[in-house]
Amino acid sequence: MTNESTLPTFRLKPGTAITQAEPQERQTVRRTSPALDVMTDLSRVRAAMTAPSTSLREAEQLMIHQGVRMLFVVNALSKFEGLITSTDLRGEKQMRLVHERGARYDDLSVSDVMTDLSMLDAIELERMSRATVGDVIATLQKYGRNHLLVVEREGTSGACSVRGIISRAQVERQAGLVIQTTPIATTFAEVERALF
Repeated sequence: MTNESTLPTFRLKPGTAITQAEPQERQTVRRTSPALDVMTDLSRVRAAMTAPSTSLREAEQLMIHQGVRMLFVVNALSKFEGLITSTDLRGEKQMRLVHERGARYDDLSVSDVMTDLSMLDAIELERMSRATVGDVIATLQKYGRNHLLVVEREGTSGACSVRGIISRAQVERQAGLVIQTTPIATTFAEVERALF
């Protein structure tokens, strides 16, 4: 025989609210602060995700609903394929595709304008643990990026998983400064994408 007992219940009344998680207050940082202070740790914060087939309008609504400016793009097997940002939703690439295809904006999907996995810059978590916010700022500026991924190696296999993300906007908010970046093509594919 157990000492378990049922808990008393009651019926909810109209107007009952749902408690919302408070955004974590990010601490103010300096250039000399640890870089991990500006990283969104995906072991603590759920990653905002979408599928490649999601329409651009749906992706925009997901971003608004989740209060983010970037979504991880994952396939049906939950494999990481790339990123889409709020800038991608209204950028030159989607306008070019509308004209080239004779399509409407509503016909475009995330896969049409996302940044593919092969084009993303990443830093190892182990290296980030020894870096400063100043190092992060210099990296964002050097590569002209708004986001950097932080990856963690798994055992001896060398496989890695995305552990965190650095957002230029978040670093700016926490450091109280503006980071000037200019997009820089680092591969022939990026040069071609910028030209055509």
